Amino acid sequence: MLAMATLHFICGKAGAGKTTLARELGRSLPAIVICEDEWISTLGFAVRSLEDYLDASGRCRKVIGSLVPDLLRQGVPVVLDFAGNTVRGRAWVRSLFESASADHALYWIEASDAECLGNIHLRNDEKPAGVYWGPVSDELFHAVNPHFVPPSPEESFQVIRRPGYSRR
Repeated sequence: MLAMATLHFICGKAGAGKTTLARELGRSLPAIVICEDEWISTLGFAVRSLEDYLDASGRCRKVIGSLVPDLLRQGVPVVLDFAGNTVRGRAWVRSLFESASADHALYWIEASDAECLGNIHLRNDEKPAGVYWGPVSDELFHAVNPHFVPPSPEESFQVIRRPGYSRR
C-alpha cells in the first residue's frame, strides 16, 4: 500500500517568496512542484492585467485540477506554487487533497509590502527563466494586494507561518 501523500501549498502577497519556498520544499521533501507562473510563461499567456491573469490561471487550473489528485493517490507529494491567497482558491485546493484522501500543509509567508516590492523589482530586472511572464508593476501589485486574504482558523487548514524572503 502506498503512503499517504501531502499537498503543500503557499499563501502570501506577490513577491513574498512563494516560488522560493516552493522550490525549497520540492528539493527538501522531495515533491513535485507545480508552479503556475511556469505554466503561464510556457503556454505563452499575455498577462497585462488582473483579468488577464485570472483567465490564464483558470485555464491552467482546469488541467492541474485533474493531475494533482492523481499524483496524490499515487503517493507523490505535491507542492502548489499558487492558489493559496484567497478563500476561494484555498477551497479549490481543499477539493484536490480531499478528493485524493491526502493530507495537506498550508505555508503562510508573512512579508511587508516593501519586502515584496523589492523582490518584484529584482525579478523584473532579472527576468528569471521559467517564472517570468512579464513585468509586474507597482500598480499591478497594489491592484492584486487587496485580493489577498490570510487564512483564518475557520478554514481549518494546517497552517505553517513563515517570514518573508528577501532576495536582495
